Amino acid sequence: MPLTWTRESPARWDADKARILGGAAPGSLPEMAMPIGDLAPGDWFRVEHDGQVVGYGWMDVVWGDAEILLAVAPEARGNGVGTFILDQIALEARAQGLRRIHNSVRPNHPERQTTQAWLGRRGFSGGEGHESLERRLA
Repeated sequence: MPLTWTRESPARWDADKARILGGAAPGSLPEMAMPIGDLAPGDWFRVEHDGQVVGYGWMDVVWGDAEILLAVAPEARGNGVGTFILDQIALEARAQGLRRIHNSVRPNHPERQTTQAWLGRRGFSGGEGHESLERRLA
């Protein structure tokens, strides 16, 4: 069964977000813990495979650009879920007429170089030592 992409509206913090984002390696994602059921800011997209949530995409639009975040469940890594999320977020951003998307790879990210290289292979740039990498959409 293929991956499915669902916009959450309204998006709420739930057990799957807490499991996937809260279970990420320290330093890899911003602190996002909040009470279950609270509204989650920004645009959230859920990725499922065979009825199981395997990842999330997040987008926050500001002045024609979007900051993005993606998170993949540990058991789903290495199966194309992250690339699927990036491709879908790019489609969502283009549909809104946005110029570019950007992702921050924090200096304390435990796999910073690997993550930056992975994003680079998917059209992001920013150079060595930059925290924020961007991908033009036009």
